[in-house]
Amino acid sequence: MPALMQPPSGDHAARAAAVALDQAEAGERLSPAATIALHDAAPTADLLRIAHARRTACVQPASRVTYLVDRNINYTNVCITDCQFCAFYRPPGHAESYVNSRAILGAKIAELVQAGGSRILMQGGHHPGLRLPWYEDLLRWIGATFPTIEIDAFSPSEIQHIAELEGLAIETVLDRLIAAGLAGLPGGGAEILDDEVRGRISPKKQSAGGWLHVMQLAQERGLATTASMVVGFGESTVHRVSHLERLRAHQDHALATHGNGFIAFILWTAQFEHTSLGGSRLRPLYGAGPEAYLRMVGIARLFLDNFLHLQASWPTMGPEVASAALSAGADDFGSTMLEENVVSAAGTVRTRMDAEEIRAAIRQAGFVPAERDTRYRIRPDFRAPATLPG
Repeated sequence: MPALMQPPSGDHAARAAAVALDQAEAGERLSPAATIALHDAAPTADLLRIAHARRTACVQPASRVTYLVDRNINYTNVCITDCQFCAFYRPPGHAESYVNSRAILGAKIAELVQAGGSRILMQGGHHPGLRLPWYEDLLRWIGATFPTIEIDAFSPSEIQHIAELEGLAIETVLDRLIAAGLAGLPGGGAEILDDEVRGRISPKKQSAGGWLHVMQLAQERGLATTASMVVGFGESTVHRVSHLERLRAHQDHALATHGNGFIAFILWTAQFEHTSLGGSRLRPLYGAGPEAYLRMVGIARLFLDNFLHLQASWPTMGPEVASAALSAGADDFGSTMLEENVVSAAGTVRTRMDAEEIRAAIRQAGFVPAERDTRYRIRPDFRAPATLPG
């Protein structure tokens, strides 16, 4: 570990955290070393106060908190990657494995349209039997059948899997999927962007560099993308800060070269019910509680100074903690989802909130709700109150 990244200790840690808080409050770009000090030693109240002030200064109007009406759809649960934190996947040939028919997918999307939704977020596993033409036909069918719905689908690891299966360049796979109707590439699969951690929890999955490379190619082609982070895998402070550092450097490059970087950062906590990691003797070392989550939200807002939007996670933390995140650096409450199968299979606090429940939670937290689309444009038919209630 480089000396610069060594976590300070004792009185030195407290002094380093105080200096870092002053730097953050002054709006300075934080170094990894300063961010480690914040993570390990900054008082929670001070950290979240400064993070909220930063969010208030850069997201306007400051009183607004956005949300999205969408649906998470899993086209298959078949996967050959065997991530140790996943309770959703089934190996090929398993009695519980499936590939959803168009009838099932159509019914799910029709329900979203009825609810006034604007996007589907469609992902699956690394299915060894589904070839690129299957994905292209699916995208074309969805676009023709539901023309008002944006399709954000797959993930960097799924794109790499398809490319390897077909023996094609990743660029070719993306170009063909875009031609078929793909509008966005979700940020799933990042977990912790450090190969030491990835080698322990998902050794068959793409590397940290591979995830970032696919995202770079997607952004160069104009796709909407998000960046994510999942904490609670027993990773160190240095691992967490390294993840954020890689995202910030990637964003700097993307915005400077083609003006299309990550639209938002999404943070959630790992869930372990029914997973290999959940049954490990090291299970007490895993997980992250509400305070740790809120501190990471604050740190992300302060370190990721080239990200405008930061999304709270109600499925893993619950509406109350997600509401608290709105005063810790987050400016978005996430989406209705209508359904969620991957994280919930490993245990979540809640699996569904409708739009009215989300609006109520946002108002209760002291903000004005506004429905958005994928790129954080306020929906033209949304009618929000001009001022806060009460």
